[in-house]
This record gives sequence, structure tokens and C-alpha cells, in this order.
Amino acid sequence: MFRLDLQPSSATPLYRQIVDQVTRAVAAGALRDGDELPSVRAVAQQYVINPMTVSKAYSLLEAQGVLERRRGMGMLVRAREGEGAATGERLALLQPALEQAARAARQLGIAPDDALAAFQQTLLQSMPGDDGQETPHEY
Repeated sequence: MFRLDLQPSSATPLYRQIVDQVTRAVAAGALRDGDELPSVRAVAQQYVINPMTVSKAYSLLEAQGVLERRRGMGMLVRAREGEGAATGERLALLQPALEQAARAARQLGIAPDDALAAFQQTLLQSMPGDDGQETPHEY
């Protein structure tokens, strides 16, 4: 089941976190054609956030062609060709986060090899099934 991992303390607005996470899940094939997302109200209640935040995210996803609104059914993942995006497309979605991390490493004076090692360690720790790691919230 798809999970959101919202970070209220992040500099990234919550609506943007929702948009980015749903977009990445569709690109990775974790959300597929016809999968239904929970209602605006359900997400707002689960994460204790303003329903307008969720509505804004869903509207942006609909405008981008990622989601489709169907009367009486809520928001569905829109038909896409193939199971998920090609590796190049998924890497393109990762690029902004990598650029932000690179800027932070440079500002902190961290050597590239050390930054790469820290990224690799973080990536390995975030893999499913690792104990002691915070689990993202499920829809």
C-alpha cells in the first residue's frame, strides 16, 4: 500500500510534499492506472492538516495529468503507458533533491566523497524492512 511521509517541519510546503510523493510513486509504478487515492477529507484527518492543502495538491496532480477526478469515485491514478516511468524519468524526479543536498554539502564544507558516503548510508537505512527506522504513514 502506498504511504505518504509528510514532514511538517520541512521547508517544503505540505501540498508540494504530497504532489512530489504521489508523482514519484506513479513514476516508480507503486501507484498504477486506476488506483484510487483517499479522499481529501480522509487525508486531512489522518495527517491533521487543512483539507485545502490536500485539495490543492490533488488539483495540481490533476492539472499535471497524474490524477483523474471521477464523479462518485474520487481521485484515480490516470492511465499511463507502461508500468512506470523509465529510469531516466525517475532520476529526473530525484534531481532537485540531489541538487539541494549538493548545495547543503558544499555550504557545510563536506568533501564530495564524504557526501556520497553519507547519501549511500542514508539510502541503505531507508530501505524497507530496516529496524529502528521511522515508517512513513499509510494512506
